[in-house]
Amino acid sequence: MYWSGVWDTDWVCRKRVLIGERTMQPFNTTQKKPPTRATIPAEEKLLVSRGEAAQLLSISQRGLDYLIANRRLPTRRIGGRVLIPVADLRKYARGDHPESIVA
Repeated sequence: MYWSGVWDTDWVCRKRVLIGERTMQPFNTTQKKPPTRATIPAEEKLLVSRGEAAQLLSISQRGLDYLIANRRLPTRRIGGRVLIPVADLRKYARGDHPESIVA
């Protein structure tokens, strides 16, 4: 049989009978729940993402990236993720920084 762009439904049905394929029942999504993820406040974490760190310091994420690039904030890498220790964020926030973020 050649492909004409339209399925020959009779051929498909016969193929299913020959193979012994069962028709699929509709999937009931109300019975299964997605896995829950533990949500820990950023203040209780040891390491936070760049977005969370920017929120904690009340600066933009780009501003945080400048602080990281100029080595004013230390980072840890786990896989491809860049994480910032909360203790270092608190230490940075306690000090005065009259200089511009962008050097």
